[in-house]
Amino acid sequence: MKELDADHRARSRLRSFRHALSGLQYVLRTQRNAWLHALATACVLGLAGWLGLARAEWALLVLAIGLVWSAEFVNTALEAAVDLASPDLHPVARIGKDVGAAAVLVASAAAGMIGLLILGPPLLGRLFGG
Repeated sequence: MKELDADHRARSRLRSFRHALSGLQYVLRTQRNAWLHALATACVLGLAGWLGLARAEWALLVLAIGLVWSAEFVNTALEAAVDLASPDLHPVARIGKDVGAAAVLVASAAAGMIGLLILGPPLLGRLFGG
């Protein structure tokens, strides 16, 4: 009985990962800004590797990147739910979508500031020998 229960939990967990990967694929396939986030992520991670950042700096960058991606995923989910609930244009639906987009903007601005604070000084040092 315990084997069946453990097997069921394992299959359920695997299904959960499949659903999450499906959501990831949907966002990458349908959201133009996701490609900008992907490009920024690749550039930041590549630059951080080149600069040889400390573990704590990596942690902050990964946290900032995760915040932006999470905001993008939640915004996409919110847009889909609003479209389902209100297929016609409605001012309140627009507010929901605009606020979701603002969350992504705020997360991206914060991540950009974190990136500048962490990457800026060592990058300037590398480029200008200071």
